[in-house]
Amino acid sequence: MAPPPPRELLAIFEAALLGPAPPSPSQRVELLHAVRDAAPAFRALLSYPGPKASDRTQVESKEVRLPDMPPITLDDTDVQTALKLSDELNLNEIECVRLLVDANREWVLYGREPLEMYRLAAGLWYMERRDLITSLYILLRSVALDQGLDADLMSEIDEQLQPLFNDGLRQRIIALVKELNREEPAGIGRPSSERYVLDFRGALVERKAIVSRERLSLSHCLALSTLIKLMSPKEVKDVFSILKDCAAEANQNTSVELQITYGVLFSLVATFISDALSTSHEKGSLSSSDSSFRHEFHELVMRTGNNMTVEGFVGVVRLAWSVHLMLTQDRSNSREMSDIWSCLEIICRQNSFEFLRERVLKTAAYQNDDEDIVYMYTGYTHKLMMCFISHPTSRDKIKEIKKKAMTALSPYGPVRDHREDPVRNGEQGGQPNEPFISLLELIREIYQKEPELVHGNEELWTFVIYAGEDHTNTQTLVAFLGLLSTLASTEVGAAKVYELLQGKIYRSVGWSTLFDCLSIYEEKFKKSIQSSASILPDFPEGDAQALVAYLAVLQKVVENGNPMERRKWFPDIEPLFKLLSYENVPPYLKGALRNSIAAFIKVSPLLKDAIWNYLEQYDLPVVTAPLGHHTATQIYDMRFELNEVEARRESYPSTISFLKLINALIAEERNISDRGRRFMGIFKFVYEDVFGPFPQRAYADPQEKWELALACLEHFRMVLSMYDINDDDIYASVNTSAPSSIERQLPQLELLKDFMSGKVAFRNIMNIILVGVDSIVNERTTQTYGILLEKTVHLSLEILILVMEKDLALADVFRPLYQPLDVILAKNHRQIIALLEFIRYDYLPQIQQCSIKIMGILSSRIVGLVQLLLEADVGKTVIEDYAACLEFRFDDFQVIEDTKDDVGVLILQLLVDNICRPAPNITHLLLRFDVTGSIEQTALKPKSHYSCLKIILDNLEKVTKPDINALLYEFSFQLLYELCLDPLTCGPVMDLLSTKKYQFFSKHVGTIGVTPLPKRNTNQSLRISMLHERAWLLKMLALALHLSDISSPVYREACVAILYHTFGQCADDFRSTSLVHSRDASTGIGNEPANRNKVLDLLEVLQFRCPDTSVKYPQLLSNLGVESKIEEILRNSATCEFGGVYYYTERGDRLIDLGAFHGKLLQISQELNSQLSEPEKSELKESVHHLLKWAWRYNKNLEEQAAQLHMLTGWSQIVEVAVSRRMSLLDDRSQLLFELLDASLAATTSPDCSVKMAYVLTNVSLTCMAKLRDERFICPAGADSDAVTCLDIISSKQLPNAACNSLLFKLVTAILRNESSETLRRRQYALLLSYFQYCRSILDSDVPPSVLRFLLLEEQEADDDDFTLQKVLKEHNELVQANFSIIRKEAQAIVDLVTKDAVHGSEAGKAISFYVLDALISIDHEKYFLNQLQSRGILRSCLSDVTNYLSKDSSLTAESSQRLCTVDAQFSLLLRISHQYGKQGSQILLSMGVLQSLSSCNLMGVQKKGNSRPISNIIKERAGEIDKKKSLIAPVLRIVTSFTSLVDSADFLEVRNKIVREIVDFAKRHQSVFNSILRENISGANLFTLERLSLVVSILSKVWAYEENEECSYIQDLFALMHSLFSLDFGSLNFMQSPNMIENQKSEFVVFGLCFSLISYLYVLATKKNMRFQVSYDYNNDQQQPTLQMVSDLLNSITLALERVAEEKYMLLNKVRDLNELSRKEVDEIIKLCMKQDCISPNDNIRKRRYIAMIDLSCMAGNRDQLITLLLQIAECAITILLVHFQDEACAKDLSSFSDELLPVLERLEHFKEDKVGRSLKLFHRSVTTLKEMTIRSMTV
Repeated sequence: MAPPPPRELLAIFEAALLGPAPPSPSQRVELLHAVRDAAPAFRALLSYPGPKASDRTQVESKEVRLPDMPPITLDDTDVQTALKLSDELNLNEIECVRLLVDANREWVLYGREPLEMYRLAAGLWYMERRDLITSLYILLRSVALDQGLDADLMSEIDEQLQPLFNDGLRQRIIALVKELNREEPAGIGRPSSERYVLDFRGALVERKAIVSRERLSLSHCLALSTLIKLMSPKEVKDVFSILKDCAAEANQNTSVELQITYGVLFSLVATFISDALSTSHEKGSLSSSDSSFRHEFHELVMRTGNNMTVEGFVGVVRLAWSVHLMLTQDRSNSREMSDIWSCLEIICRQNSFEFLRERVLKTAAYQNDDEDIVYMYTGYTHKLMMCFISHPTSRDKIKEIKKKAMTALSPYGPVRDHREDPVRNGEQGGQPNEPFISLLELIREIYQKEPELVHGNEELWTFVIYAGEDHTNTQTLVAFLGLLSTLASTEVGAAKVYELLQGKIYRSVGWSTLFDCLSIYEEKFKKSIQSSASILPDFPEGDAQALVAYLAVLQKVVENGNPMERRKWFPDIEPLFKLLSYENVPPYLKGALRNSIAAFIKVSPLLKDAIWNYLEQYDLPVVTAPLGHHTATQIYDMRFELNEVEARRESYPSTISFLKLINALIAEERNISDRGRRFMGIFKFVYEDVFGPFPQRAYADPQEKWELALACLEHFRMVLSMYDINDDDIYASVNTSAPSSIERQLPQLELLKDFMSGKVAFRNIMNIILVGVDSIVNERTTQTYGILLEKTVHLSLEILILVMEKDLALADVFRPLYQPLDVILAKNHRQIIALLEFIRYDYLPQIQQCSIKIMGILSSRIVGLVQLLLEADVGKTVIEDYAACLEFRFDDFQVIEDTKDDVGVLILQLLVDNICRPAPNITHLLLRFDVTGSIEQTALKPKSHYSCLKIILDNLEKVTKPDINALLYEFSFQLLYELCLDPLTCGPVMDLLSTKKYQFFSKHVGTIGVTPLPKRNTNQSLRISMLHERAWLLKMLALALHLSDISSPVYREACVAILYHTFGQCADDFRSTSLVHSRDASTGIGNEPANRNKVLDLLEVLQFRCPDTSVKYPQLLSNLGVESKIEEILRNSATCEFGGVYYYTERGDRLIDLGAFHGKLLQISQELNSQLSEPEKSELKESVHHLLKWAWRYNKNLEEQAAQLHMLTGWSQIVEVAVSRRMSLLDDRSQLLFELLDASLAATTSPDCSVKMAYVLTNVSLTCMAKLRDERFICPAGADSDAVTCLDIISSKQLPNAACNSLLFKLVTAILRNESSETLRRRQYALLLSYFQYCRSILDSDVPPSVLRFLLLEEQEADDDDFTLQKVLKEHNELVQANFSIIRKEAQAIVDLVTKDAVHGSEAGKAISFYVLDALISIDHEKYFLNQLQSRGILRSCLSDVTNYLSKDSSLTAESSQRLCTVDAQFSLLLRISHQYGKQGSQILLSMGVLQSLSSCNLMGVQKKGNSRPISNIIKERAGEIDKKKSLIAPVLRIVTSFTSLVDSADFLEVRNKIVREIVDFAKRHQSVFNSILRENISGANLFTLERLSLVVSILSKVWAYEENEECSYIQDLFALMHSLFSLDFGSLNFMQSPNMIENQKSEFVVFGLCFSLISYLYVLATKKNMRFQVSYDYNNDQQQPTLQMVSDLLNSITLALERVAEEKYMLLNKVRDLNELSRKEVDEIIKLCMKQDCISPNDNIRKRRYIAMIDLSCMAGNRDQLITLLLQIAECAITILLVHFQDEACAKDLSSFSDELLPVLERLEHFKEDKVGRSLKLFHRSVTTLKEMTIRSMTV
């Protein structure tokens, strides 16, 4: 099998071997397969096919065929670039073409210059090489070093590695280390070759530097390989030869070359030591070789040369070789013994110990090498030296060199300072170190790097005991004590060293020697002072150095000793202070004294207080003056010692130690109430005397320079972070009248003033920063003080951040003298650029974090920051640096617990925070938007430009490390969502993400989205992050669905992909698109069967119960009564900054700050301590610990709840957007909606569902139910033809009854859930109402059954009997019955709950609750719910509320809109009672006194209020409220109208008369309302006005005929209305004069209803009151009276209207029949005529358009049919009135002239046909015929 590509190989190795968890079984199998498949690539490591003439000819022909690819056509530039690659990289020409193809895939080469193409392709090639070498390195490291991996797995990998070594892998590595350094194409290139390539981020990198890094990695591989399989003799010789070559070329300042040399060196060391210690000789080790190799190699090693560097490295090899010889020697062979001694002689003569320590272990190159490799080097150096000091032969040599050191060195000679340069100290400084001293220092250096190697090391302690004996000079003693100080770096070592120096082991070396010496000198100086000696005696240099060494041991022992035991070790530390004040004591000794004192600070609080007292008593004072002033007198204080003593020596150990001690003491202070005032003198000394002139001072050792700076900066950091300042302090500091004494000054304010005015501290810090990141990186990697410089930079950046956190609060008060720090920085743009460039510093992540935070602060303050960076020409660099930092974090395998320390999260948060800031902002810059042009028109090209956007998209596509990078993925998804949401970035980002390349986001729904969550008790943080990650993904996809313009093919394909991967389907129309049929990996749709609905799987993932977050107090706290105090603390929502205990996370969650909460609990504990016994105090401490644990769990659980709700919100958004906006792209929509509804309701009923979750789920259900209602009457899909039939109307997509019943059952269960809220129930009630609407009628309510029957008869021959109207209606009735049964099972609970909300809920809750009761009544066919409501008194309560509301004077009170809605709902319930239960319902309402109550209402006030003042004088809100209140008149009138039905149906006269009297009384009480309505102008009246008029006329027409008294003038109003209405020309097509056809039809129906009420009134007058009307109008009478002429005019108009309406109905039905023959244009015209353009989209097919047109035409035909019925009733009443008059002989004699006009009308009525009208006309024709005969007879009389 072909080896995997290097990048994939590296990813497999990293995932399996570098992950935080052991590899999974699948990863393990994949790893072993990858190792096996990669074996050929490892055997031929970095061996590539060379140039070939035939291949060169093929490339020159411009057509190349690569494996598994179609032929590739090249242009001239491609050919030129490929050949250049071949020549300069020694590559095959075809391989170079492949490189170009891969580079184009990675970077898009189109439009680039040839040189840039070459560099990109070459960079890609070197990247592949790097990936391959790194893969090998990871593999070797995992086997060679114990990294906690499975032993069996390592054994299997080792088995596969052994054949590789047997096949010459190591020989290949050795050859490459040598060959790659040559100036040839296969190495660093010829001098004429292109020197630079472009790396993965598009940055120029020197080819030589890349090759050097390759050689370094190979040298690491070489060293590791020796631990897996020992070298052969030939390999040892080759490596030794390479070592000498590397050593000759290595320069002290070229770190990489030195590191390569170290790798080669330690491969030999490891080989010799491993071979010597190995007990197995199976692998052909060196010890089993013939003696010839030992002799030959010994000869090689013993040869000396002139190059001292080469000799030094060879000396180390000699040392390892000598140990190897000693451990493997044949004691009978005298020659070998001689070889060993000769080797040891030259080792000691050249002092190889010194070289190994100074030129290897202590170099910056060694310290900066790979951490694991350094550990291996140090480990084998440890083994080397342990073998050396423990072997008898070498021990004899050690005794010899020790004896020589004791005799050769002067007892009083000076001791070399440990900080001196070894070169200057040795060759150039005079006498070199003795080998014994170098040996001690070397051993010390080893265990200083790896202190844990001391544990259980008996050989070492044996050597220590020997080395500590009989010291006769200071130099060896100091070296020995230095070794002890290092050995005391662990707790075990500290205890052992303490025991060694107790005086039982050594005679002259011990603690007593130290303290006795200090006391002796103190006494000596004290006597000298007392004797008035002018000059104190000198302090001997040797003694001082010895004391320094002793004090270093003391410091380490105390620092690392057991916390309990060390309290007893040194009871009296006062002697350590007594020498501090003497000026003759060397500064470095004072420094050692203070360093040892600092170690005692943390021993105990009492000891810390004692140290303060001793310092004040003995140490040099810090004499201070007001800030900016100096003392006139000169005294010996710290200032004097610094400026006069240490400055002259150019060494500052005393000052450094003083600052460190003071900083350590201040850091332990707990009383900070004075905000640092008592330390103002120390601050002044640090600020003015130490840090101020620190850059100008001379330093003998540069390390001291940065130690001094570090101490100062640490002091400043504490000043800024420990103390808070209040407003009084700020105002006092700017009050010029106040004295400026030190006691009144605050260190923090003074320091802030410095920074806000750009003074000394600010300038010095910025001078450190302005050195530049590149220079600091160079010093960090090449100088031993580089780490100190790094810490200095870090502290400087932290201080700047602390200043910027506080400066704005002070700026307003301090201006204009002091300004915010960003203003100060902006004065020199180099300062800002230098700060931001530290994102490139990758040696210390904390520095990158600070740089990112500073970028965040500056980007929020400096509007033109982007322009500033562009003008400085660093924009591209900043973009690439941030992208590289982010990529490194994505590739890292380290799990970062604290998100504040995660540079990746900080970068992503920076990008998110800046999105909404003014353009162009940092987000636009870092994501490569067009910051110099239009942001919204940017064409994003992440493949062409290296940026954070490329890194984010590449990693989101793969999601390779979900457990490690969960937070990064979460914030990346959030960033993309926010970008899609922002108006400026939305367009470019949506355009980019809609392309096929990035449609993998939709695939993540089925991968990331439905992956099981980790267990809470395993990794809750990961669980939380994964929930948020899915939430942002779903929200982003929902936004894409919402914003996409599906008229664009690209966006449509993207939407289809999202829907397919989310809902598992897409419509057939889109399944046939190229997107779906393509086998594109990004979409993965193809011709596959429908997937499972991932939305349901996502909901399953969400359904889990979060733990309880309520607090449970320990019993003691309950007994003490402090629960209320703790609850008060937790109830206070303030954050820590404002005295609370909460803080907000980067996600916006409000969590408990454990530190602040602990502080509050400690305050409570301190208040209680005096009242408690010791056992109770201990229990109280445990209780506090218990509460802190609860707070920690509370935080985690609250975060999980928020994450769960967030994901549910994202889930709801994608469901609701898809359902409401993109339903047309889905297939089988009704079934999908049912599944979503069913799942949402089921989840709501789950006990795991919280109230907040239930609310979201209910909203989703509401959306689905609304869409389900719409779907019922949308054209059914799946038909083969474009034709539509009437069956399409009745066979709508109604869910099966069983499905509906299931939904209702779950909905009822959800409503009755235990955990609920009124807000949730309101949504559930709305869902219940929506469900009832869905089930109300299986037929479209606007299409009457008569029209359906007619259309069905037309299609009867082609129809199946199963689709009859009767069957559909039967199913509907069954559904109604089932619904009622389900509701009735829980009726008691439901009614109790709803009535409770109706009575006690909010106004919104009351309103919808009454609507629910209305709906329950509407399905109540057994009067069950009526009884329930009556028994609970809800009807009377409802009536009381309505009456009270209407009785209020609206001119005095302003009722809310919600209250109006509630009253409207109550009216609806009352009307429903009347409508649902008919006569009984009306009687129930009447018996409740509804009519009397309504009669007493203030309807007159409502109406008058609407007309009494012009609307312009009323504010809009008030006017709108009045209009709403006026709308309540109609419901009142409807209720009264319902009572009129009892008038005609009353069985007893007295009952009827009582009802009539009450209605008449109502009409009289509201005369003004009735009159104003009756006198409305009909012409141009709206539908609302007409409806009210119709209601009033209907009431009066039923009862006013029984009223004798005409004091209300209603009769005249009715007669006037008749005269104006009956004279209208109803035969006209648009007599209502409305442009809207639908509204016109509705108004027309109401007008004809009004005519019917009026003619009915005349009918009653004529038939029951025997009133006879005049024939024609009497113009002499002031009062209008009805006339027969008026009735005749009405009959004539009605006849014309009947003819018109019947013709319209006929035409509409014909259009319905012929609809399938109409073109699309004609159908669209019909839809436009019906005002239904919103129901269709341009993408809808002709069948859907015909369906909508059919529904609209059928509805219009139904309206015409109903109108025909009403018109016939009007005509019948008019004919009856005329018959009564013609039959009355008294009237008939005056009708002859009238008959002439009437006869033509009757003749036209006679010609009406039943087929035209659509109903039987026999009785109607009989009445017409009778009237006609009487009319003719009257004409003949």
